[in-house]
Amino acid sequence: MLGPVRIADGGDVIALQPSKPANLLAALLLHPNSTVSVEFLQRVVWGEERSVTAKSALHTCVQRLRQLFARYGVASRLIEAVPGGYRITADAATLDLIAFRDLLRSADTVADPEQELRTLRAALALWQGPLLANIHSEILQREVVPRLTEERLRAMERVFDLEVALGRSRQVLAELWPAARSHPAHEPFWVQLVAALHHTGRRADALREYGVVKSYLRTELGVDPGPALQRLELAVLRGDELTAGAPAGRALPMSRANGRDHFPARPDSGAKAGHAGKSFLAGGAAQVLETLVGAGLLEEGPEGQYRMHDSLRILARGALEMRSDATGPDMSPGTT
Repeated sequence: MLGPVRIADGGDVIALQPSKPANLLAALLLHPNSTVSVEFLQRVVWGEERSVTAKSALHTCVQRLRQLFARYGVASRLIEAVPGGYRITADAATLDLIAFRDLLRSADTVADPEQELRTLRAALALWQGPLLANIHSEILQREVVPRLTEERLRAMERVFDLEVALGRSRQVLAELWPAARSHPAHEPFWVQLVAALHHTGRRADALREYGVVKSYLRTELGVDPGPALQRLELAVLRGDELTAGAPAGRALPMSRANGRDHFPARPDSGAKAGHAGKSFLAGGAAQVLETLVGAGLLEEGPEGQYRMHDSLRILARGALEMRSDATGPDMSPGTT
């Protein structure tokens, strides 16, 4: 799925020719192990203008897919007729889309940033060429391709953030340049590229790349660069030193499965913060939060919640480990 729709038979990979059965297969694979309604499948295969015989023609497409599966040694029973539609059975071993999302979830639970980086790179390696390149379905190209592409771009952002946070700004430039050029309207890549150039002492190149994206956005979209890029340009012009990995990339979500990256709500978030918020404010935390946000180490989200940048997360983890080493296992609070 993560490229042209293909069928793999052992060592052989067969890309399907653009056809109605290929459209049908793509629609089913995009919703694995779930019932896909007959109405939606008809729209995918025939568009909004459906004939009165579309339902029977859909059944014919399913039969052709089952025959295709049998030809390449794939179990035809993978496609089931269920009440209201059809369902295809798949798992991470048989569908790259499931494997990709499983790896992203796994990366969210990894404590070691190097391991997180390897997991994300393994997920991105599953992408093979333009998404759904052989699927000529207007509804899938319009509604599905942009959404899946965004999942990939966000994974790439995480990879670049981690590389920079781990001190490899110079090395990651080789990936950032083509990423920004391939997705000129995706500002986070340009933020990461400009910041990495500035961080490695290439201020002139950083300003030139800012000019490239500024020109593109104004010419093609009629807008100015966003606040993150504008703040970064000012930092480069001033010669301000940037913290490694900030304010370049995307702050990682706080809702990690193991809870290691949770951060308190904004102190002035009212009743939602409760008594804990008041005591937090009393300690002067508001200024600390504003400083961290201004440095790009925190990103303020809805309802006073924050997302932590990789750099701050790695530093916090290191501080906790140093504290643990200093106190020893028998000196933790409550230990007698």
